[in-house]
Amino acid sequence: MQKSLDAKLTRILDDPNCGDFIIADAKDADMAFGLSAPGKSPEHHAHEARFRTLEEYRQLMREIVAQGMVDIMLMSASTNEVLTIEERIFDASHVTPAVRANDTTDIWLAAGTGRYGAQPSLPFRTATIDHIMCGKAECEPAERSRGADLGLYSVTFNNDAPADRHALEQYKQFRVEAETKGFRHFLEVFDPNCPGDHPPADLGRFVADNIVRTLAGVTKRGRPLFLKIPYHGPAAMEALAGYDRSLVVGILGGSSGTTFDAFQMLWEAKKHGARVALYGRKINHAEHQLTFVKYLRTLADGQIEPAEAVRAYHADLGKLGIQPYRTLQDDLQQTSTASSYTGTSTPVGRRPYQTVSLPAEAADPDFSKMSPAEKAQWNLQRWKRILG
Repeated sequence: MQKSLDAKLTRILDDPNCGDFIIADAKDADMAFGLSAPGKSPEHHAHEARFRTLEEYRQLMREIVAQGMVDIMLMSASTNEVLTIEERIFDASHVTPAVRANDTTDIWLAAGTGRYGAQPSLPFRTATIDHIMCGKAECEPAERSRGADLGLYSVTFNNDAPADRHALEQYKQFRVEAETKGFRHFLEVFDPNCPGDHPPADLGRFVADNIVRTLAGVTKRGRPLFLKIPYHGPAAMEALAGYDRSLVVGILGGSSGTTFDAFQMLWEAKKHGARVALYGRKINHAEHQLTFVKYLRTLADGQIEPAEAVRAYHADLGKLGIQPYRTLQDDLQQTSTASSYTGTSTPVGRRPYQTVSLPAEAADPDFSKMSPAEKAQWNLQRWKRILG
């Protein structure tokens, strides 16, 4: 079966304004959080710390793949072995299986330590390309189609030449091996997790410049299919997305926040040039994941706007008899959410795109009824609120 990812990428590269948008469900968190990765169980109580089991986590993946509204299911190598190689759930699906191909130390988030994410990121790969593709150390050529042929490779630049050079050397080795074995990848670039005394003054520009500089030396065969980066706002997104039409830019979701946060980020990023969204915690922490994904798809396809989607999502929860985590009024607020895996304080120099808590109507006015002068004044006031 033709994969929707491949069809959409072809159309996007041919015409960036075609309207196609790629959604990935990032359920690779067991390579970062450990026991808490599957999220809270429906039976969770604050004093019990009850989380879903790994099998419950994988069952949610099966259901979302069967629903067919995402384009990519991102997993750990061990889950890929079960769902892709053994159960073959992707054979009759347009959803593409993908695997986290490396696990840098800034996503090592074992509870009780709290240290790894606060130390400079070091490159590391638990999974091998062969294990992802066929489930064993060495694949025969005919076996490479058994598993996934797409992986996520992550790099964190910390504005430190020796550390950043080492990260790029490891990425180069991965790219060469991947090209040799017919393995595709997309590139995730995190914000600096530990820049020390030298935090970049303009974080969005720092990340974009490092991406552009890195990929300038990479020919087509070794390039990532698309990018996964923090959303640093309209200007940063437009600059990177407009720089090179062959570079498809995607956003990462970060921490969950409100439902409006998730919907607004996708809607706004798409408006300014993003063509992919990879949501992990935003999906996994939703009251009902299938319904949440349904509205992500509706938003991505331009059929609804964020505030309306939040209201419709709450209405559907009511029909399902599910109690929402927040009141509708609270869930329509725009809040500050972390873009890093750690979810801790934002690095110095970082200005999250969500910084004010406003009702949806105030944050998202009807521009069609505003004059050019009113639009300019609204935007000026918005940035005054953001920058302080």
